Amino acid sequence: MNVLYEETGSFKVGAVLAESDASLQVEAPHGKRSKIKAASVLLRFQTPPLAELMGKAEALAAEIDTDFLWQCCGEAEFGFLELAGEYCGHAPDALEAAAILIKLQSAPIYFYRKGKGHFRAAPADTLKAALAGVEKKRVQEEQIRAWAEQLQRGSVPDALMAMLPQLLYRPDRNRIETKALELACEASGLSAARLIERAGALPSSHDYHLGAFLFEYFPRESGVFDTIAADEPPSLPLAEVAAFSLDDASTTEIDDAFSLTRLANGRYRVGIHIAAPALGFAPGSEMDKIARSRLSTAYIPGQKITMLPTQVIDRYTLAEGRACPAVSLYLDINPLSHLVEGQETRVELVKIAANLRHHQVEALDAAFLAGEKRGELPFEAELYFLWQLALELEAARGKPAVHQDRIDYTFVVKDEHVSIVERKRGAPLDKLVSELMISANNNWGRLLADRGVPAIYRAQASGKVRMTTVPSPHQGLGVSHYIWASSPLRRYIDLLNQWQLLACLSGSAPPFGKNSGDLLAAMREFELTYAAYDHFQGKMEHYWCLRWLQQEQVTLSKAQVLRDNLVKFEGIPLYVRVASLPQLEIGSRVLLDIEGIDLIDNSVKARFKELLED
Repeated sequence: MNVLYEETGSFKVGAVLAESDASLQVEAPHGKRSKIKAASVLLRFQTPPLAELMGKAEALAAEIDTDFLWQCCGEAEFGFLELAGEYCGHAPDALEAAAILIKLQSAPIYFYRKGKGHFRAAPADTLKAALAGVEKKRVQEEQIRAWAEQLQRGSVPDALMAMLPQLLYRPDRNRIETKALELACEASGLSAARLIERAGALPSSHDYHLGAFLFEYFPRESGVFDTIAADEPPSLPLAEVAAFSLDDASTTEIDDAFSLTRLANGRYRVGIHIAAPALGFAPGSEMDKIARSRLSTAYIPGQKITMLPTQVIDRYTLAEGRACPAVSLYLDINPLSHLVEGQETRVELVKIAANLRHHQVEALDAAFLAGEKRGELPFEAELYFLWQLALELEAARGKPAVHQDRIDYTFVVKDEHVSIVERKRGAPLDKLVSELMISANNNWGRLLADRGVPAIYRAQASGKVRMTTVPSPHQGLGVSHYIWASSPLRRYIDLLNQWQLLACLSGSAPPFGKNSGDLLAAMREFELTYAAYDHFQGKMEHYWCLRWLQQEQVTLSKAQVLRDNLVKFEGIPLYVRVASLPQLEIGSRVLLDIEGIDLIDNSVKARFKELLED
């Protein structure tokens, strides 16, 4: 006796060796013996031979018209043997019964399983919808193959071109466009970006990396931002000072300026003037929503995406030749000791006499260090006095304003040509700006805390810097209070703190109260976004370092070992892991072979060539 039984969703046959009420011992055609449950047996038979039944039954099932079989079923539940008898017109033999069973099992759209060997025909409406779905899937699969073939031939289909950013940066694997791209990538052995690049639909490797950033953080940018206007500031008194700023040549968001005035009592009054865009719009306004969505200016070598729209920057930047709204901190300085003997904060209009640029006055760095007063450059005397004050402020804090041994790099990108310029930190003009900004942020942080006005502070304890709404010391800077309030055109936290500061100075209720959920949410969102922008800036600086290597046709480069197999290239801020690097001491100088640069992957392959003498 042979049996056809079901096991793990498939049909099998076996010769019965032994049988009890609950189970059978069977032997498969290939000789394997197993124990099965009696309830699993669907059919018992003697002929055809055991090894032939399934093959012949499957061939016979393939000849049966599924739609006709469905029409034979009726609406009631039925057993496969019952249907086989009706279909064949006589008591079915084992081969006919097995063929009907296989056909029913293979068409789940037409026949619903209702238990061992039992089925029910799908309702007509349900079957119609299911068949439409099958047809739709068939058409989609044909479309996927056609698109994939077109991609492999070097052309991007229009349907894929219309959603290219999503396909490259956040593909939805449920969409047929994504499936077509994945199929083409698998067939060609190329990544999506390389396949699109080969098809000529990726303008450049730079556009590819920039596009990923814009897709993630600026997905809905449009000209509507340019139609939202900021309010004119209220009527403000005009300060009797001539202020000047000091920035890079590319700076358009001029947040800070300085002034120096000699008082009648012989003391000097130093003015630290910070742009006041918070006067132009309120929290919750349409303009605030723009600033809140961007949270910071994003810097990319050769370009930037500003936090505020152009019309706000143009109105509130501290531009030369204008009287600009500003929040001013005045420090009364003893000219002999450079000690601060008085201070005051005002909201006012400040006349900006000059926007000095670093390249115009950088010769003063060496002159100041040498003790020279040449008097050849505008505001040289004022800058020298402010530098001397900065030295005293730094000494009073007991902490350096900047890492004195750190090198900063400036990327100048023009017409696809990149220049990378080194600038050592701690130069007099850098120290001047840093110390005066620390002083303003320290004083205003203490003022807000003393008056109980909530703000977002920068605190440091045990080496870890964090943002907090609780007034806390910044151990790294050696100050009791420290907020960010000196760059309101460029950072949302500074703008928010400026709103709070303006309310504090006017005696009105601050926009954000104690334990404000909006205040905490803004702080968290800013930290995440600011870190992401910084990460992308580093990524693009890495990219332009690779472009510089190609541009200068560098095939050999000197580098310094930082740790393990991580090295830094000399002269540019390029950090690379070199697998072939032997175990060397930190600080060792090496010569590297540049073996390959991949601008899509943003990577460089370097090989250790030799160790250099110090």
